[in-house]
Amino acid sequence: MSKAVIFDLDGVLISTDKLHYKAWKAIADQEGIYFDEEINNRLRGVSRMASLEIVLERSDREYSQEEKEKLAEAKNDIYKESLKELSPKDLFDHAVETIAALKEKGIKVAIGSSSKNTRTILRQLGIEDVFDAISDGNNITHSKPHPEVFLKASEFLGLEPEDCTVVDDAYAGIDAAKAAGMTAVGIGDATNYEKCDHTISDLYELVDLMEEN
Repeated sequence: MSKAVIFDLDGVLISTDKLHYKAWKAIADQEGIYFDEEINNRLRGVSRMASLEIVLERSDREYSQEEKEKLAEAKNDIYKESLKELSPKDLFDHAVETIAALKEKGIKVAIGSSSKNTRTILRQLGIEDVFDAISDGNNITHSKPHPEVFLKASEFLGLEPEDCTVVDDAYAGIDAAKAAGMTAVGIGDATNYEKCDHTISDLYELVDLMEEN
């Protein structure tokens, strides 16, 4: 049985997709670049700068590195301001119950998210202190599908990668989990991904799954 579950944050415990979308849309509109929800879906699970490159694909001009950094910062300012709207009621169904049930069984829980705003979000949700480890965009240099964020999480937990199970809703997250040598559980969009070791439609299914494996 795995000794720990590492949760991706966005799309697994909460959805901030709409907040990200509004922030990127504001930047794209400012620059006169077409942007829609389909393009926004390509940004899931990737870093801020990598996301910006996708947004700028439709631009008719080149941007300097300095300009890109200013745009990424402006997007993040808009997004961070919107995070103040979050509260515990925004957590997905059974998120709190699932984490509590896992901990009761002696299974450690951690966060593995590329977002640099992870702790702010967890604080707004009232669950920052329930995790045994938090690995996020502030302690990594490579975004998913690179395994670094999950490998750091297992390191913070004091466990070997093979003792950890990852829950992620993005293909890039599943790729990262497999590259880390961890068990990959897909939820949401990732349930269609053949690289998943297991798939679940509700977070609480994880409790039984962890008993079986």
